[in-house]
Amino acid sequence: MSRDKHPVSRSDISKNAIKVLYRLHNSGFEAYLVGGCIRDILLGLEPKDFDVTTNATPEQIKSLFRNCRLIGRRFRLAHVVFGKEVIEVATFRGHHGDSPQEENKKNRTADQDEHGQLVRDNVYGSIEEDAERRDFTANALYYNIADFAIYDFANGVDDINAGILRMIGDPEVRYREDPVRMLRAVRFATKLNMQMDNSVSGPLKELAPLLINIPPARLFDEFLKMFMSGKAEANFLMMKDFGLFQQLFPMLKDYVADEQSPAYQMMLKAFKDTDRRIAEEQRVTPAYLIAVLLWWPLQARREQLENEGGLPPMDALNVAAADVIHRQSQRVSLPKRFSLPARDIWQLQRRLNITKGVRAQKVLEHKRFRAAYDFLLLRSYAENSDKKLAGLAEHWSKAQDNPAQLKSSKPEAGSGRRKPRRRRGPRRKPQENKGNDAT
Repeated sequence: MSRDKHPVSRSDISKNAIKVLYRLHNSGFEAYLVGGCIRDILLGLEPKDFDVTTNATPEQIKSLFRNCRLIGRRFRLAHVVFGKEVIEVATFRGHHGDSPQEENKKNRTADQDEHGQLVRDNVYGSIEEDAERRDFTANALYYNIADFAIYDFANGVDDINAGILRMIGDPEVRYREDPVRMLRAVRFATKLNMQMDNSVSGPLKELAPLLINIPPARLFDEFLKMFMSGKAEANFLMMKDFGLFQQLFPMLKDYVADEQSPAYQMMLKAFKDTDRRIAEEQRVTPAYLIAVLLWWPLQARREQLENEGGLPPMDALNVAAADVIHRQSQRVSLPKRFSLPARDIWQLQRRLNITKGVRAQKVLEHKRFRAAYDFLLLRSYAENSDKKLAGLAEHWSKAQDNPAQLKSSKPEAGSGRRKPRRRRGPRRKPQENKGNDAT
């Protein structure tokens, strides 16, 4: 597609991406923008990042850019860093060798596990092979910096215009190669408002369990893309229908089965609120969603520890929190920078039951009070039959406008100046002077 037949302009492209493209081109290499950034510009969306592909090897790319680092084990990538912006540069991927001798050649190493998943994929090839290795037709679009043309190898432009999400190759084979493609299929369908082709959606339920083979850290990255990008509600509903959400959060399998349950309603409302805040350009944090998603497993475990283990309420809460976070992290990694604030939100739910006195005032001044208060409102919404919870939410709503109402008319038990401790045991008698009197 020549320059005069498409709307992509260099003014739509990051200046840093342009620098990378031209340096590769001027050094004698092929250089293309590829994938989602081209797709988004064609759809009238603003790309969030710009990816480059080239026939230069990772080592050659690194030699051209001092601000470059090589990453990845399954497939080596070059990250060219410009402050906060990172331009990802990948070498053209090729087809796997048909024989061990072919795969042993330089730059052609690939390995699959017993499920068909690619665990090593440093196979380089041509731009045509690279296009065939892309996942969806809408992502197999290449913008050439040499002539400003768009190269469409899989009729991706036609599928974009028709609103159809279509896989390149056999979807079942492609999902087995990389099960994360199932999550990408859902994310692209909701983000781009496209309809999955039947061949794309058909294998999802059967192959969803393959996600257990994906490293937890990688699934956390997918969690962020799914639920922190403004399409959390739509992604949740579609993932649930295909059984994908239950694979990421196995402890929630029974809770999402009943759409009328307080747990389901609480999760759905949290996703809606997250989407609204992102649309209004307000701050969101994964810690809050982690607190919401694990709240009901936390309560079940806490009650078990109290009833069967005889632990005091706060001790049971802390042990339960450690347990559910550890169990969830086996499937989706939960970094401490998010799991620790989630635990603060849970602990503050108990402290919000204290509505008067010094301790109530300290809760209001806590750095996580606002998140804990929002969480309390969410609980009140989900458990709408709990009048005590509704009253508590109303109390803290008023307390933020009038903190004076938290003052108690009489000292709290244990508050005020401490009385001096009584001495234990008899006082020692002063020692008598046993020395001889002066004569």
